[in-house]
Amino acid sequence: MALPLVLFDVNGTLSDTGRMSQHFEEIGAPAPLAALWFASVLRDGFALTAVGQNVAFHDVAAGALRVVLADQVLNRGVDDAVAHVMASLQDLPVHPDVADGIRALRAGGFAVAVLTNGAASTAEALLDRGGIRDAVDAVLSVEDAPRWKPAPESYSHALETLKRAADDVVLVAVHPWDVDGAARAGLRTVWLNREGTPYPATMTRPDHEVSSIGDLTRVLGG
Repeated sequence: MALPLVLFDVNGTLSDTGRMSQHFEEIGAPAPLAALWFASVLRDGFALTAVGQNVAFHDVAAGALRVVLADQVLNRGVDDAVAHVMASLQDLPVHPDVADGIRALRAGGFAVAVLTNGAASTAEALLDRGGIRDAVDAVLSVEDAPRWKPAPESYSHALETLKRAADDVVLVAVHPWDVDGAARAGLRTVWLNREGTPYPATMTRPDHEVSSIGDLTRVLGG
């Protein structure tokens, strides 16, 4: 039986979004505000997705940023602060396990692609910085799909583009909502549980759970 294609989420799964806290400190905002901001981006993006809209990730992120910074005493004007944080978002590193883990998958015979709610250009740049763009067969974004993940159309777009059947693709993500959405669309799933937290009981369980990308070759049978 042929090995499945491994389809990675990007934000938080491959990129180390935890680094954003230091960039909030650089503008005079408290570090924990970064987590609230990112949660607000997802909330607003999902709300727009629920009503059938597909708004660019950058626009949703910048809008949510202005909201969370509105009551903060910053060390610069709000326009400069937003520009600084948004530029920093474009320069995140990959997690330490990403490069070796993806190369191990390729060595094990797996095809690899990514599907992001952000811009394809941002994902391309991330993979370039991580030195693994050559190991990824396709970089896909919901900017070319009807709606954001976890809407079913986002996964259908990926399957159509990759020319793969749903059960021939394994979605890997740190976000339970992404795992749940992919499972409902018929894909196989792996939850990348970097933090050792419980999986939400109301969401579809993943087929596998790992703590590192380096574990994927073992659990997927490569």
